[in-house]
Amino acid sequence: MDPIAARNELGLKLAGDGFAFLSGEAFDCMLPAEAVASAAWDGFAASWDNMPLDEYMADGGRYRRRRFGVFSAISNQTIRRAPHQAHYQTRDYNVLNGGVERWFEPIGDDVAAGLTFQALLGFTRSLFEERIGSVAWHIEAHQFRIEAPSDGAGLPTPEGMHRDGVDFVFVLMVRRENIKQGTTTIHDLAGNDLGSFTLTRPRDSALVDDRRVFHGVTPVVPIDPARPAFRDVLVLTYRRV
Repeated sequence: MDPIAARNELGLKLAGDGFAFLSGEAFDCMLPAEAVASAAWDGFAASWDNMPLDEYMADGGRYRRRRFGVFSAISNQTIRRAPHQAHYQTRDYNVLNGGVERWFEPIGDDVAAGLTFQALLGFTRSLFEERIGSVAWHIEAHQFRIEAPSDGAGLPTPEGMHRDGVDFVFVLMVRRENIKQGTTTIHDLAGNDLGSFTLTRPRDSALVDDRRVFHGVTPVVPIDPARPAFRDVLVLTYRRV
């Protein structure tokens, strides 16, 4: 399919259903070639290595690593990095870890300024603005690594089926290593099942209208318990200000 037509179809599905799955193969055709070339992508993906543990897990879990960054966009102006700040959600949206300021190590400046990250920001912003026009955004970026221990499971969404309290959510698969499961499920506000899909290949993505649907991801478990097993994703959330 023509990339412009594919992008239009993606926007229509998000507007109509409140969510959309985008395969990495289709996504690559919509992004600048240099943003998905090995020279840019490999360094971007490698930045998930050696991330610090998330020390705020109220369930006591030691399976999540993360870094965090905040960006802002004024109508019709460039997206800019904001001063580093805490990530905060109310318990209305995060019953497990909400209600406290959570301070995470920042996403590296080289990652945030890189071709891949900048292309992802540009794409998501323009897609989300197609039907609402240019607005001011508060954007949060999360690098997550969920590790699956040899004798158990890692939880990509330990808070369960949820909304994030924003306008839109974008989830990008970066890398899956030696895991199975990790299926994204979508429900409407009444709890009805709307669909499911699994992000398996680099740049497979989920787009969610957080005002209209709940989303969650099933636990991940190792295929070979003797080898490292993990799921790396980038999450961008957009909230109008």
